[in-house]
Amino acid sequence: MTILNIGSINIDHAYRVARHPAPGETILDKGYLRGLGGKGANMSLAACAAGAVVRHAGAVGPDGAWCRDQLAAAGCDVTDLKIGDVETGHGLIMVDDAGENVIVVHSGANQALTMADLNAAIARAAPGDWLLLQNETNLVSAAAQAGRAAGLKIAYAAAPFDAGAANEMLDLADLVAVNEVEAEQLAAQAGCPIAELPVRALLVTLGERGAVYRADGAAITTPAFPVTTVDTTGAGDTFLGFFLAGLDRGDAPAAALQRAAAAAALQVTRPGAGDAIPSAAEVADFLSSRG
Repeated sequence: MTILNIGSINIDHAYRVARHPAPGETILDKGYLRGLGGKGANMSLAACAAGAVVRHAGAVGPDGAWCRDQLAAAGCDVTDLKIGDVETGHGLIMVDDAGENVIVVHSGANQALTMADLNAAIARAAPGDWLLLQNETNLVSAAAQAGRAAGLKIAYAAAPFDAGAANEMLDLADLVAVNEVEAEQLAAQAGCPIAELPVRALLVTLGERGAVYRADGAAITTPAFPVTTVDTTGAGDTFLGFFLAGLDRGDAPAAALQRAAAAAALQVTRPGAGDAIPSAAEVADFLSSRG
């Protein structure tokens, strides 16, 4: 099958800092990287690396043609990725010596999609394909509704968290993916414990404690692999991309979770987001070395 990702694309500007600045404080950085990022692009790159057939639909501006080229070089079908007049989205990222980050995102072209764009991409999908969505693009609920009408399975990463957007998606999504903080926010707005959220399937990533997948009344957990963290940017995106690729090819959830955990572990040992995603061979070697 295919994963159609209607997803964000950002130009990431990442700065290494000894510590995050206090309000009103100016500090000097220790290093700078520019790279491809955005939750959508990261997930597409991860799913491609995991071996899935991925179509990425979205938008960049004239300054982002290289982002389109990089996605294509990674194996993503970019037929539905348009280059328009609105500037490419970008992320300002600061990563401290502990590997923790703070991020500010400018949406740019990610918020300039039209229903015509979405409908054209969905029309090229086949029933049973996955439609992957997140909150960094516009028209998320409308895309999910169009996707369900076309017989697609909906995977939704509820980030950046927005209570209104998440509430609209709970009934539409076949899989909701969140980190621990987002899961708590989702449960608070739904007025129930996380384990009782009214979703078909729920993936919660827990950072250094691994992840839990809840579906059909059962919970499957996977531990995180201990590694030396360099940069946590994009780790959750890498996890979801590999996990969804596993589900798409028919892997058991436990196996898909373990492979995703290995991919995320490797990813955080490297600087950057999309550029730090490991290959399927690297993940296989890592798992083999860990027994």
